[in-house]
Amino acid sequence: MTMKERERPVVFGEVLFDQFPDGAAVLGGAPFNVAWHLQAFGARPVFISRVGDDSLGRQIRSAMQSWGMDLAGLQLDSAHPTGRVQVEIEGGEPHFDILPDQAYDFIDPAALPPLAGGTMLYHGSLALRRPEARRAFERLHASVAAPVFVDVNLRAPWWDREVVLDHLGNAEWAKLNEDELALLAPASAGADFMSRAAALQEDRKLSLLIVTRGAQGAMVRTASDEVYEVTPGTGVQVVDAVGAGDAFASVMLLGLLEAWPLDIALRRAQEFASAVVGIRGATPRDTGFYTPFIETWSDG
Repeated sequence: MTMKERERPVVFGEVLFDQFPDGAAVLGGAPFNVAWHLQAFGARPVFISRVGDDSLGRQIRSAMQSWGMDLAGLQLDSAHPTGRVQVEIEGGEPHFDILPDQAYDFIDPAALPPLAGGTMLYHGSLALRRPEARRAFERLHASVAAPVFVDVNLRAPWWDREVVLDHLGNAEWAKLNEDELALLAPASAGADFMSRAAALQEDRKLSLLIVTRGAQGAMVRTASDEVYEVTPGTGVQVVDAVGAGDAFASVMLLGLLEAWPLDIALRRAQEFASAVVGIRGATPRDTGFYTPFIETWSDG
């Protein structure tokens, strides 16, 4: 799965530590998780973010170096701390207390690395919650001039419906969960799941709309009204669901990079997400975790 230099995806957004009730702290943040998985799968992403000049920031830099990730886009902030999120698990589902004014909110457009281009530009909606980060992303998008993949993460109180809809309107592809679809679909769409998906996709002119549905699996819908669905396999052991959507998104991105048929990409994304929920946190530190997927997918 070696990618050519010009085909490297660019991933923009937050990197942080998820802090669990038992005191464990796990490296995460949706864009970082996606970049971490893409690196393991050989896509060599350029990750654009910002960390504080503190111990957590040094841990992130060290982890990226150990994983072989490109550090050119990781900025250092002496005024704001490295991102942290408090995670509570309720009914098996994670709930997040996202702190304000973290280093990743202040990505500096003047400090972006030089980029010749990229095959795609990924960002999450949370990454653009502050105007400073939005300005950095706008400059990045202008310089990379690549199609955009938006990963919707509606975390109260850090989102505004019209702002998120604007992000979707500037994207080629988008991923969100079923609850987020209900919040963002046009009012005229009605209560039916498929009607909401069709209405949002048509309204925002998306080439692909990807909707994750928890235990019901996931769906991808094309602009030509083709629909593909997948359900989780039996016997999935859930340790925690943190990062499951990011794992899913990373393989859908990989499928777009490698031009996999949509039904195959969807099935592989579901398989990988089902494996990630079986571990603590969202970023496996063992490359062997990825080996079975790489070998199977390389065989076709």
